[in-house]
Amino acid sequence: MADWLRRPNRLWGASIAAKLVLGYGLLGTVSIAVVSVVFYTGTIGVLDQNLDGKIVAQAQRLLKRASVTGHADLIEEVRRQLADGIDSDREIFQLLDSEGNTLAGNLGSWPQADGETETNPRAQMLSADVVRDGHLKPARLYLRPLAGGGMLIVGRDLSEQEAVRTLIWDALLAGAGVSLLLTVAGALLFRRTIENKLGEIRGTAARIEAGDLSHRIAISGDDEFARLNRDINRMLDRIELLMEGIRHVSNAIAHDLRTPLSRIRSRLDDALRHAPSVERLSGASHDAIDDIDDLIRLFERLLQIAEVESGMRTRMFERLDLGRVVADIGEMYEASAEDDNITLTVDAPASLYVDGDRNLLASAIASLLENAFKYAGPGSVVRVRAGLHHGMASIAVIDNGPGIPPEELDKVTQRFYRLDKSRHLPGNGLGLSIVAATATSHGGRLALEDNAPGLVARLVLPQAGS
Repeated sequence: MADWLRRPNRLWGASIAAKLVLGYGLLGTVSIAVVSVVFYTGTIGVLDQNLDGKIVAQAQRLLKRASVTGHADLIEEVRRQLADGIDSDREIFQLLDSEGNTLAGNLGSWPQADGETETNPRAQMLSADVVRDGHLKPARLYLRPLAGGGMLIVGRDLSEQEAVRTLIWDALLAGAGVSLLLTVAGALLFRRTIENKLGEIRGTAARIEAGDLSHRIAISGDDEFARLNRDINRMLDRIELLMEGIRHVSNAIAHDLRTPLSRIRSRLDDALRHAPSVERLSGASHDAIDDIDDLIRLFERLLQIAEVESGMRTRMFERLDLGRVVADIGEMYEASAEDDNITLTVDAPASLYVDGDRNLLASAIASLLENAFKYAGPGSVVRVRAGLHHGMASIAVIDNGPGIPPEELDKVTQRFYRLDKSRHLPGNGLGLSIVAATATSHGGRLALEDNAPGLVARLVLPQAGS
């Protein structure tokens, strides 16, 4: 029982939707109260002010007549006002002499003026219950002392106005009640909508946590939640792609490690099985060291990809002249191209600025050149061109070799992926993966295009300041 009582407190304390409902409910209630006060003041308040003005004006007209013709005519005027049939059901007149006796009027009882003295008579406006036509009625009265003694009372019966006041209050209360119910209903509907939207996200997160990386959040409309769901789905697509890459890399590492490790073990085992000799043991050791060096290079390249993808190097970005970097790498590979009987041309105009890591970009350009040399082969032509490509900085390495089949252009940037016709060549299928990761870390991309014949490997990067 105690836990059940504590549960609502936990719900309201932990639920953003519940807090929003409470906040909007309070805001709606305060708004209704403010509107009611403004409406009441603008109706009853104005009516009261107008009524007071009319009563004072009527009293002033009577007193002006009395100042000219005297009290006798004032008595006749009061009686005439009561007998003219105009507002006879509402008007109040009472004329008293200095002793408080009635000279003319329609009141059976009336209030006494507060603070009235013979030396300090003063007019008063007040609300009081009076006896009129034998009935107790609410009234608004103007009590005006007369020169030489006596009192003129002018007023209005407030029965109708009180009925209007009651009607307005009832209408305001009814409207406030309906508005409050609608506010609460709308807030609860809003809470349910929010919880349903969040429930979809939580349900997807639970399925992802359980291992179903293919599940996505349903998207409808174009509101804030729809945009959030799109962002989450893109994130999940990226996570699924990375997880698939991790599985692929794990399988590839296991496969690529098995061969050199088996070869090392076989050579060492063969050296131990036969009669030991310095030459045999030395040869087996050198072969094992070479295979181990290949494994070390493999892991170094994997670590390089991981470092680039982690974004750790972005803190080292600086303003670079990309044309100058390309020219330096091209100059460095001229000798290698000449040794391999490859014609290398470099077109790298200056003043092509990007923000990036010089070592990473230089390594990426070098990897593209090495790939072109290796796969295009002797006698080929390789061109390196730096410039603009659709408004972005571009480095294109173009060769006239055998190229890559169109159906495999999207696969060669995967880690350890190698074309069947290139498996006899040295390498581990990580070169283009490193270049692609470098491009992504710089906000760009690696685009591979068919050169018919050959391949165009284009590294596209944002210009500095763009």
